[in-house]
Amino acid sequence: MIAGPKNLITDVPGLLVGNAQDDKLKSGATVVLTDKPFTASVHVMGGAPGARETDLLAPDKSVAAVDALVLSGGSAYGLDACSGVVDGLRAAGRGFQVGNATIPLVPGAILFDLLNGGNKGWDENPYRALGRQAFDDAGETFSLGTNGAGTGAMSAMLKGGLGSASLVLPDGSTVGALVAANPVGAVTTPGDKHFYAAPFELNAEFGGIGPDPASGLGMSLESRKTVAMTQRANTTIAIVATNATLTKAECQRVAVAAHDGIGRATVPAHTPMDGDLVFAMTTNGKPAGDVSLIGHAASLCLARAIARAIYEATPKHDDLLPCWRTLNA
Repeated sequence: MIAGPKNLITDVPGLLVGNAQDDKLKSGATVVLTDKPFTASVHVMGGAPGARETDLLAPDKSVAAVDALVLSGGSAYGLDACSGVVDGLRAAGRGFQVGNATIPLVPGAILFDLLNGGNKGWDENPYRALGRQAFDDAGETFSLGTNGAGTGAMSAMLKGGLGSASLVLPDGSTVGALVAANPVGAVTTPGDKHFYAAPFELNAEFGGIGPDPASGLGMSLESRKTVAMTQRANTTIAIVATNATLTKAECQRVAVAAHDGIGRATVPAHTPMDGDLVFAMTTNGKPAGDVSLIGHAASLCLARAIARAIYEATPKHDDLLPCWRTLNA
């Protein structure tokens, strides 16, 4: 397996990603879509998730395909970003047809960034507009770090962000991950230099520093974020994608396997105060592949994407936490 040419989830042919953010708000939204409905499912392992229309992604539910997936900041307010994407899809004539009604199906998930120092004194919920802007921005390339749904994200010790990574499998199919990393846990080992995901890094994509040579890691749960805000301001939300043909049930198994990437990159992971959620989707552009290998590749991509999210974060006015690049310049 090798990294795709862009090392982004959009290495999966047909995928588009759009970002929108407001630096004064310190928050944003991200959308993933294709030019036609796609198969998707979801798995949640955090204790405090926030999501919209995820029940319809269960394998036993009748909906066969959806039109887009959304990641957003804003906690419960951020769920309205899905409405903005629905508006964009409807204007484009996209959606599930029921008689003469067109109904875009847009599941989404949110992270908590309401206490990160941004201006949250709005009169009108800004997330619907951010969702529509992200939809209008969708393309094959996009920015990582302090962008989209990762704009206001923070890990335990460092500023979080938006991350992505990809792998091309031996059969020619592609797997990619996109993540907004805002976890309870730390993404770097004590000292803020080495990434927990370092053993899985490719091509120095997050600095090439390598694994921490220290032993006994994970014993310290220091958190600058908890000191600055509250223990409940968290969640890692992600989308993993492939072009290998999968059923809805197989997508769910890939989403389950992909959660290993959160555990490999974040210590601790899947806590009661996280809302850790992973969507898995396929464009069905290639023949069916090895579901076990696809799930494994998704977990590797997600671990790398989380590290890239923190590595690519950039400083902004009134940040509560430092950036990795600032501390390791």
